[in-house]
Amino acid sequence: MFKKILIANRGEIACRIIKTARRMGISTVAVYSDADARAPFVQMADEAVHIGPSPAAQSYLIADKIIAACKATGAEAVHPGYGFLSERTSFAEALAAEGIAFIGPPVNAIAAMGDKIESKKLAMSAGVNVVPGFVGEITDTDHAVRISDEIGYPVMMKASAGGGGKGMRLAYDEADVRENFESVKREGLASFGDDRVFIEKYILNPRHIEIQILGDQHGNILYLNERECSIQRRHQKVVEEAPSPFVTPAMRKAMGEQCVALARAVGYYSAGTVELIVSGADPTGESFYFLEMNTRLQVEHPVTEAITGVDLVEQMIRVAAGEELPLTQADIGIDGWAIENRVYAEDPYRGFLPSTGRLTRYAPPPAVAHQSPLVPSEVVSSEVETQAHGFSTTLEANGAGRDAYVRIDDGVAEGGEVSIYYDPMIAKLITWGETRDAAADKQIAALDAFELEGLGHNIDFLSAIMQHPRFRSGDLTTGFIAEEYPDGFHGAPADAATITALAAIAGFVATAEADRARQIDGQLGDTLPPPAAWSVKLGDSEHRVEMADGAISVDGAHYDLSMEYLPGDRILHAEAAGQAISVKLRRTRTGFRLTTRGASHDARVLPYHIAHLAQHMIEQVPPDLSKYLLCPMPGLLTQLHVGAGDKVLAGQPLATVEAMKMENILRAEKSGVVKIVNAAAGDSLAVDAVILELE
Repeated sequence: MFKKILIANRGEIACRIIKTARRMGISTVAVYSDADARAPFVQMADEAVHIGPSPAAQSYLIADKIIAACKATGAEAVHPGYGFLSERTSFAEALAAEGIAFIGPPVNAIAAMGDKIESKKLAMSAGVNVVPGFVGEITDTDHAVRISDEIGYPVMMKASAGGGGKGMRLAYDEADVRENFESVKREGLASFGDDRVFIEKYILNPRHIEIQILGDQHGNILYLNERECSIQRRHQKVVEEAPSPFVTPAMRKAMGEQCVALARAVGYYSAGTVELIVSGADPTGESFYFLEMNTRLQVEHPVTEAITGVDLVEQMIRVAAGEELPLTQADIGIDGWAIENRVYAEDPYRGFLPSTGRLTRYAPPPAVAHQSPLVPSEVVSSEVETQAHGFSTTLEANGAGRDAYVRIDDGVAEGGEVSIYYDPMIAKLITWGETRDAAADKQIAALDAFELEGLGHNIDFLSAIMQHPRFRSGDLTTGFIAEEYPDGFHGAPADAATITALAAIAGFVATAEADRARQIDGQLGDTLPPPAAWSVKLGDSEHRVEMADGAISVDGAHYDLSMEYLPGDRILHAEAAGQAISVKLRRTRTGFRLTTRGASHDARVLPYHIAHLAQHMIEQVPPDLSKYLLCPMPGLLTQLHVGAGDKVLAGQPLATVEAMKMENILRAEKSGVVKIVNAAAGDSLAVDAVILELE
């Protein structure tokens, strides 16, 4: 086994690889650019080597710098992660020339699968279903039109060397082909240095499903079930899950065996993924077709690990060291359901504009581990490490319980910066449950507890997807986001039960804060209770919330609420009407901003007896507050200078209130006659308590 490996990557995937290597007793070397000098993965590694300026083209994409770092540190192998150099044949060849092991597949497999046209030919020869289309050189636009007419519209034109949604155009008729064919060629040449284009049938109601492959250098190749990756935006995956709600056991077997055949045809070993497009319009499940093979670890690999118990990074390292897989196909089962959400630095409320900046607050939900019973214990790790030093990549499990799994793969820390130079993904949130609904429910709860401030993020959007009836039904296509949010995202809808729960929580917090306020000054004593009732306004609804004898009522009816609150708490966990709810809390001028289940709600919270005054203010109708003498802070009324019927002049002292060991003289704002006196010297007063009223 290797004694030291170098990770030719950054961010969350570097952290994730380091964790497994550390557990295996392997020393790690990180490489970093200027932008990543203080990044968590640099601190986690045993050694770190600076390789250049912030742009990837001047650092992470320079193979010579990676190799020089290996030589300088004595690293015996390189794990490339995903992206950057992970699928560059030239990089794998350069490592081999220097006697450095590449933790990935053989060079010939990377080359064969890296070309979409050649890989499709190989798939056809291996007996893998391929999308009807033209595989070969397309000479010009007229040729492209003839091919499209033969295939039948709609068709998809793709740059041969494309990826990540670049170099792709959908054509519904001849006019679309003529308009876009040359654009696809130019985009392919500009982005990938290759202007070849292929054309294939566009699949109706397409679902993106992929098969995880794992092989060794002894001829053993397995498939580790499938992942559903249909929730995408602009061809970028947002949500992944395993297994797929669409795939049947027979379909899984057929897919898996075809993908293994393809891997065997190119002599594949290590981890890899065969991506398939599946027609959701075919209820038989037989219409699945080869798209491409990714000869590396996938971003979404954690959901496969969650349902199989196999640490894919560990197996990649062992395979690269020449070890034989400790598993057979019979060992690979499906334990429960796993869902992964990608937390991005983008603002869904502003058209998903990318967001960069400093993470002024970063506190992911607590990671809770889980161990699958499906595979031998020596195949999975057993040490639990959660959120040490601000890093929360969690792979391990031991006795945490069959109903507990929350995993956060990240590579950021509070105070760190999301820069313009790299992918905007902040973290991956993975949850496991015995059922699909249970895994989705855990996502909602974990997203509610995910604190992220300082830049725009998509946490609310992810929660909205998890709650969406169509997502829950499993009726997914790659057009889900465009179809369900055609006018953009404006927050998840909140039902009446959620609004009632938020009103109760707001009243509870307001009572707790008022109770604390009265205890700030030791002279107030215990005789001053907080307001008995609150007016809580959320959107168009207004609720009366009352606290009495430890019980709470909303709009006159008893409400079952169980929670704790301490001043300064940013996240509240409660049982509201028998349902668990987590709410992010932030103080506003007139109450609180409460964020839960994919939406933020501004709650105006005021003592019920003065709520009508606040309503006047909100409606911008200036109320006549000059006839009231209100206590401006919690305090002790030490002197009352006037009585009912007394005439007073503007500026005349009316009362003296002591607070924080300071006397505050309250004066009349205008001349008048005292109509009513509501307090007496020696009374403890709450903020906004009415001391007296003028005619």
